Amino acid sequence: MLGAECDHFKVITESLSGARPTDEEIFSSIAVLAERLERLKKTNALFDEVSFSEQVEELALREMTSAIS
Repeated sequence: MLGAECDHFKVITESLSGARPTDEEIFSSIAVLAERLERLKKTNALFDEVSFSEQVEELALREMTSAIS
């Protein structure tokens, strides 16, 4: 299971570094990690201040913008 989780991080990191194009897999990985983060926040207040980097937030916003267009 840990290997699968690391793949989401790897996919996003490669996109941010320019090693891979921004595609649907990137947006899916962001969605998976966002859902997991929200579950953690509901489980324990220690995670309340944890958030994505500005770069990842921009990627997510780009996906929402393209979905609306």
